[in-house]
Amino acid sequence: MFKLTNFLLLGATLLAFYNAGIAQIAENIDRGVVALSAADQNIFVSWRLLSTDPEDITFNIYRRNIGFEDYVKINPQPIAGVTNYIDNTTALGFAYQYQIKSISNGKETDEKGEAYVFANGGDQPWYSIKLKDQVTLKRLGVGDLDGDGAYDFVIQHPDYNVDPYYRPGYWKRSPEPYKLEAYSSQGKYLWTYDMGWAIETGTWYAPYMVFDIDGDGSAEVYTKAGEGDPRERDGRVLRGEEKMVKLNGRSGKIDRETDWLSKDKFDSYNRWSRNFLTVAYLDGENPSLIQQRGTYTIIKTRALDRSLNEIWYWESSGKDEKYRGQGQHGIMCADIDQDGKDELVFGTSALDDDGTPLWYTGLGHNDVGYIADIDPSRPGLEIFYGLETPAPKNGACLVDAKTGEIIWGYEGSTVHVHSQGMIGDIDPDHDGIECYAGEAKEGDKYFLYSAKGERLSDQNLWDLAPRAVWWDHDELKEVNYNDRLFKYKGDTLLNLEGKVLLVADIIGDWREEIVTSLPGELRIYSTNIPTSRKKVCLMQDRQYRLGVADATMGYFYPPQLGLKP
Repeated sequence: MFKLTNFLLLGATLLAFYNAGIAQIAENIDRGVVALSAADQNIFVSWRLLSTDPEDITFNIYRRNIGFEDYVKINPQPIAGVTNYIDNTTALGFAYQYQIKSISNGKETDEKGEAYVFANGGDQPWYSIKLKDQVTLKRLGVGDLDGDGAYDFVIQHPDYNVDPYYRPGYWKRSPEPYKLEAYSSQGKYLWTYDMGWAIETGTWYAPYMVFDIDGDGSAEVYTKAGEGDPRERDGRVLRGEEKMVKLNGRSGKIDRETDWLSKDKFDSYNRWSRNFLTVAYLDGENPSLIQQRGTYTIIKTRALDRSLNEIWYWESSGKDEKYRGQGQHGIMCADIDQDGKDELVFGTSALDDDGTPLWYTGLGHNDVGYIADIDPSRPGLEIFYGLETPAPKNGACLVDAKTGEIIWGYEGSTVHVHSQGMIGDIDPDHDGIECYAGEAKEGDKYFLYSAKGERLSDQNLWDLAPRAVWWDHDELKEVNYNDRLFKYKGDTLLNLEGKVLLVADIIGDWREEIVTSLPGELRIYSTNIPTSRKKVCLMQDRQYRLGVADATMGYFYPPQLGLKP
């Protein structure tokens, strides 16, 4: 009886642990230590809190002056309650390395991850990786390619975009093939993969995905591929083999390949050229790779397991004909029905984890689409939409993520709500997350809504695709628009250089990094502002982590957190 009781208690404990951690990612990531020059000739150091850390964990910081001394502890007392620290004991002109050690139950433990900084006396909240060529980048993927616990970088260049829309003057010939290049977290060049002439140089032709699908502890790279040079005289690729390849993250060599979704049933080059790749935890435990083809007419979706075998296939034809044209310029993956498994919101409709349609709004094609706990007073998640399809009403609206029911929306007509829009808790005067979108192409309306649907502004505040970023000390997000990061109705906190490729918590504490591309340089902006708030690394939230993975296909929609367990 004693053994049975203990067994039942153990089972209950494991079940509680599973339910509490259902939305978390179990990547083997290190402490993500970062050190940056800060004001008053100080050095700002921050690191990750992990989901496995006990509540009472504390930390020590060790520093060495490179070339002159061994590591020494610099904090007088163990650091509790925060995961950042200001070091005011450095000297100008010296290079320093920092390490973090954790303390639990009185025992100090070495942690993976270290940071290097040169004490130049300036306020420099960024560091950079120098690329081997003077290229500017189209997209950026992050993943641990070598299994050392640090996120590495897979870049795509050149920064050139062909749009398959066939209006005269819109489509243009690709000047050169895309290349994927990998760099380690420390900036070491690893490998190059030439995508070749079979893949035109545009967002919709060339999706790739950096993620550990096969479960070996290091990320692979998956990408749409072809063979040879199948271009027509004008440069369009209309024929030839289409496939997907799996690249070894350490070497860039092809490990495996499988078919891509066929062009059958598509009526034009423009329609079949819309391709996507994403990742979802369809069974709640293992990542699956998702292929999709189509946005404006027929939509085809296939789920693959770690061996690239088909799990299920769905298309918007036959009994599901009404789902045609309901696509987005991306795929949103989230546990929208709270069953522990991810669903796919491919636009204004959703597929359940087994590939069957879950709900249908009939709103048409949307440009703007974000899933989050936008209104915390309501149960579950919500989706903010902005419709490219002309709409008599609800062109900007909030929808219940579980049912597809419209909660609130703009009552007037819209012509073309365009680009990515933005969501983020930026306004301290309203509970929940604010939602922003604007029109283009003969439309002139702009929308800033509270979570409850109160229209806070009808002005063009930040054009069509600003980004909300956790940056300073508080719970509110800041706004990144053009080359500035600023508080809503407040001060500028940072001036940036380069094209923004990614907003994500890839290093340091829970605040987010802004990664930009400059010629020959990948620049990682990271806050050097102290905060008293301690939070688990955002990349361990499953919905957020999958949103970061999606930065290498379709539009870049900044990642959003899932429901708190």
